[in-house]
Amino acid sequence: MAVYELATMITKVLIANRGEIAVRIARACRDQGIRSVAVYADADADALHVRAADEAWALEGTRPADTYLSIAKLLDVARRSGADAVHPGYGFLSERAEFASAVMEAGLVWIGPPPEAIESLGDKVAARRIAQQVGAPMVAGTAEPVKSSDEVLAFAEKHGLPVAIKAAFGGGGRGLKVAWKMEEVTELYESAVREATVAFGRGECFLEQFLDRPRHIEAQVLADKHGNVVVVGTRDCSLQRRNQKLVEEAPAPYLTDAQRQEIHDAARKICAAAGYVGAGTVEFLLSRSGQISFLEVNTRLQVEHPITEETASVDLVVEQLRIADGLPLSFTETPTPRGHSFEFRINAEDPARGFLPTPGYISRFEAPAGPGVRLDTGVATGSTIPGSFDSLMAKLIVTGATRKQALARARRALQEFKIEGVASVLPFHRAVVDDPAFTGQDGYKVHTRWIETEMQANFEADARPAAQPDTSLLRTFVEIDGKRVSLGLPSNLFMSGAVGEGGSALARNTMTQSCIQDAQAGDIPAPLTGSLVRWQKASGDTVAEGEVIAVMEAMKMETSIHASQAGVLECLVKEGDTLNAGQIMARVKQA
Repeated sequence: MAVYELATMITKVLIANRGEIAVRIARACRDQGIRSVAVYADADADALHVRAADEAWALEGTRPADTYLSIAKLLDVARRSGADAVHPGYGFLSERAEFASAVMEAGLVWIGPPPEAIESLGDKVAARRIAQQVGAPMVAGTAEPVKSSDEVLAFAEKHGLPVAIKAAFGGGGRGLKVAWKMEEVTELYESAVREATVAFGRGECFLEQFLDRPRHIEAQVLADKHGNVVVVGTRDCSLQRRNQKLVEEAPAPYLTDAQRQEIHDAARKICAAAGYVGAGTVEFLLSRSGQISFLEVNTRLQVEHPITEETASVDLVVEQLRIADGLPLSFTETPTPRGHSFEFRINAEDPARGFLPTPGYISRFEAPAGPGVRLDTGVATGSTIPGSFDSLMAKLIVTGATRKQALARARRALQEFKIEGVASVLPFHRAVVDDPAFTGQDGYKVHTRWIETEMQANFEADARPAAQPDTSLLRTFVEIDGKRVSLGLPSNLFMSGAVGEGGSALARNTMTQSCIQDAQAGDIPAPLTGSLVRWQKASGDTVAEGEVIAVMEAMKMETSIHASQAGVLECLVKEGDTLNAGQIMARVKQA
């Protein structure tokens, strides 16, 4: 068990993030006697992370680009709040070297790796070069980002399909597409670039051979400023859909001692060669034949870090604070794993509708408890899930002395978990913990595309969420003792019923009114609440049944919209419009 000294230099941390990870960081700061500062977009004005911190400051905006991705706004809040350090969490700006540099140039402590390490490892092309230099195993890939779909086609012709098109400056599955057919290369390349640009602010993509049905294994690394580089443990993150992890476990099961050692050695060498400092994760693919291939390095804290904490008896966020303070790691050898742990990502997505994101209002959120159960959450009953950000609501972490016991506790905890108002992936999780392919009773058969290609499960569709309440703020100025002060008020505050227990009457009424329209033959309803990215076809075009006619985006993920029948298309909304689930966006008239 690690024993921690209190940090001595950092006194107040700006948390440049939102949701459950911001809550997690605020709690670690409090454990260390450090004050924390939350920031929030308009829709997050009353979010859980805002209440968890010692103080909270508005970023004044609704889109990621105007809020959590705005370096200028974040540094301005740091200055005004008196913060002396910045923790980026994961996602958003956490892997942007220019943000790390800007924080340090402002005289603040950056709780993360040096900008140079972020640049060399966060750039997946450069990371491949470092991995090659230290002898890490890997498949064929491009030496530089590609500039067009023609280069993707040329790579596929040389190395064969499938080909992975991957964002060079991101992670978490955003901007990652896999082409299985030549005819889909162009659309997938363009989609990867768009997703990468929205999620990370940069759209460059590189290519890699895609191993069919591999497992996804990763090594958690910590490195301090004194030359210590330690692999804390391994995780298996193979249960993914659309390259988004849904279930992770630690330590990674069903590895040989030789495979585990090769992963540990490669991860340590890569981070040491890059001059890494802080918490980071080195990811690998493991083929069915046992081939290990370096995948990427995530230069930040991972979403799934809690399962390593549970099995290694290490507080990774506190270690980050210690490292940033100049202290050495509290241990210098890989800890012996203690038991087994699972993490279940509780996303606002509907498994019965192809895991469509479902932003909305949470009317009931009852979390499980009991032996071995931990919950890291960014929401509670009464929270609103905005469509502008990702779909993660909470993480259920379940630990047992053995994998078998952890699975038994997970079944119990998942049955206890109740969420209403928005759809969630709980039905998927309940099914997977009983699936023989995952439990291993007939051999461990899970791989990164198992959910999409082999899992046999039927899910009952959730009721579509009602229209989202208006979470925008009206901003004005008031004068207090002669000083002009900015004031932000909920836009529905002055409507009838104003404010009562549990929020405004207007918000509650809005949530009970369905926005779903009665679709008739040929009508095409929006399958989710989100924005229309673009029309693939225009009004007056002839379309075939099932043809892609538009692309919508919600919670940072793109969804294709298909023609309901053959005929002539009539577009009823404009690109850039925000649509509610069930809203008729187009119709196809039979010729």
